Formats: sequence, C-alpha cells, structure tokens
Amino acid sequence: QVQLAESGGGLVQAGDSLRLSCAASGRTFSNYVMGWFRQAPGKEREFVATISWSGGTTYHTDSVKGRFTISRDNAKNTVYLQMNSLKPEDTAVYYCAAALQIAGIPTPDAKKYSYWGQGTQVTVSS
Repeated sequence: QVQLAESGGGLVQAGDSLRLSCAASGRTFSNYVMGWFRQAPGKEREFVATISWSGGTTYHTDSVKGRFTISRDNAKNTVYLQMNSLKPEDTAVYYCAAALQIAGIPTPDAKKYSYWGQGTQVTVSS
C-alpha cells in the first residue's frame, strides 16, 4: 500500500505560479512511477504529467508543456508539480498517483496507476 497526500493548491490569478507537492508513505517510493492528473468540473479526468523512478524521464501533456514541470525527491518521498503562467483553464482538482511500472517507464494511462491521493483544488481567476 502507498498513501499519497497532495498539498499546495489554492486560489491564484492568471499568470501566477503554484507548486503542488505529493507526499508518499508506505512502500518504497522510488519503486513507483508517479503522475499528476486533474479533473475540472463537468469534465473527464485528464493526464497532466508523469515521471520515472529516478526522475530522469518526464512527460507532460501538450497543454502544459513549457509551463508545468514535474519532479521528484526520492529522499523526501515527494513528487512536485511546478505550475507557472497559470491560466483559468488550469482550474481543476489535481491528483497525484503512483504506478508500479516495468523498468519504471512513465505512463499517461490512468488505468496503470494503483494509488491515488485525495486531490487538491487549484483555482485560477482571470
């Protein structure tokens, strides 16, 4: 079992920055591929970013490339999502998730993630 707890959400203005954190406890954090997903009101959950075991490989969805950066600190059992130049369309509940992936290959497929946090709300006003 892995327990995940997100923090860092809030209400900001367009153009501002936020850094989300996701603290993990339980099994060995470095064994898990980590991902960030988000769900806006009335919309399906969507992939945002994912990172390999070591942090050496990352993928970001096109709508956040150049603005968001996923990273991890295995010594602190924490994954981060740095969000810059926020837009109103980034408003959503953000979830972190953990997946056991062969060779630690990051994946945007939500079905591969076994563990999920409770989510943190990000609201961007125009």
